[in-house]
Amino acid sequence: MERPYLQWMHYLTPGPTHRRLGLTCLGVGHQDGLLPTVGPRTLPHHVVVVVTQGTGWFRTADGATIDVVAPAVLWLRPDVVHHYGVNGPGWTEWFIDFTGQAAEAYETLGFIETDTPVSALTNAEPAVRAIGRVAQACRRGSPYLETEASALVHEVLLALRGERADESSKNASVLSGLTRNACLSLSVAEHAKQLGVSVAELRELVRRLAGSTPKDHVMTIRLGRAKELLATTDLPVSSIARRVGYDDAAYFTRVFNRRVGLSPSGFREQHHRGFLTQDDGEDNSAE
Repeated sequence: MERPYLQWMHYLTPGPTHRRLGLTCLGVGHQDGLLPTVGPRTLPHHVVVVVTQGTGWFRTADGATIDVVAPAVLWLRPDVVHHYGVNGPGWTEWFIDFTGQAAEAYETLGFIETDTPVSALTNAEPAVRAIGRVAQACRRGSPYLETEASALVHEVLLALRGERADESSKNASVLSGLTRNACLSLSVAEHAKQLGVSVAELRELVRRLAGSTPKDHVMTIRLGRAKELLATTDLPVSSIARRVGYDDAAYFTRVFNRRVGLSPSGFREQHHRGFLTQDDGEDNSAE
């Protein structure tokens, strides 16, 4: 009897060295049609199932049922019971299995959903393209298969984050605005006021989108800009400190040293490329 569905899948068994890559791909597949019900079951690793067409259901461990309407992603987490199935006439899905120590960081940063097993997507194509590249590598027998597949797991998670329906354009614009204004001498409260949100809203949004506090996010942007100036200009440290939002050069140096692990002048010695820029009248005091 012909099965009412089509399927293709390939599984990998990465060795100890490949598992040190942070995320390792354990399997990839594509299914279409009236698929068998899955579970209830648990797995020892992560799986993302991207549903591109059709509808179905997902039943949680406490018995609640969530409707699945394409495009959507199912988040199957390690050792968490999952149970789901399709409605007639079926659905189309792409899936990728993965594991690794980096998964915890991706959860903290919000790239792996932990609050709900089902997330709506605005567009499944970016994630499907990335999963499809894993499938292509498996089909052609890439000599670097485990490494290539593992690298693409990161791309899949990034693609899914960018297309989550709950990531509103307003949230993205607020984070972009905070990044754009990071080098201004503003408090977190002043940043929030400029961006049209409360301090609590800003803190929650930055935690969910960037995995940090607003203060830490601003510091990260400032120090990145400071590194660029140290590597590509001859500006004194005091001038660079002011340009990235620190009026006190000594405080800037302490922050830089604590986060980077060496002083601004030490970083410049390591990375300066000789592209000199004059300081337009700024003082030339030493660090």
